[in-house]
Amino acid sequence: MPRAGNLAEFFADPAWGAEKRALRAVLSGTPLVEALKWGQACYTFDGSNVAIVGGFSDGCRLAFFKGTLIDDPEGALILTGPNSRASKYFSFQSADEVAARADQIRDYVTRAIAVETSGAKVQFAKDDLEPPEELTDRLDSDEAFCAAWQALTPGRRRGYVLFFSGAKQAATRVSRIDKHAPRILQGKGMHDR
Repeated sequence: MPRAGNLAEFFADPAWGAEKRALRAVLSGTPLVEALKWGQACYTFDGSNVAIVGGFSDGCRLAFFKGTLIDDPEGALILTGPNSRASKYFSFQSADEVAARADQIRDYVTRAIAVETSGAKVQFAKDDLEPPEELTDRLDSDEAFCAAWQALTPGRRRGYVLFFSGAKQAATRVSRIDKHAPRILQGKGMHDR
């Protein structure tokens, strides 16, 4: 999915554009501030990221960065993925659906702002993934690589471990580690530019 260079491009994109614009209309009536981050419409409160809008193959999403902390007795929010530990989202397939759920969206934005103003933080388990043997071998044998690895944020290390471990064959895991070693040495995560 190409990244938008500005908000006008983001909302003009034909992929779920009507749904994105409908969400924008609902969110404009909330205390959130709109900005372009990561090529998406991101919504902040007092400078903190609260929500983000994006188009995906299965629909338009309004994702809350701390979605797992939002009071959701209705079970309306969807966990972003099997490895996600913080973000949850609403999915929309039409602008009419956004309009029909406008009150619910505003209510959840209020809940998300309450989470943000409370200072609550998502508690992540420390080192909850075992690195593959090939990564452990590289860390043991390459001092510079090990130092760069330790300097990465826990989230960046987790992303790499998930990616490296996803390969079924040892040769593929080694290849992935070799390919990403320059990025790791630069202190970059898998998705950093």
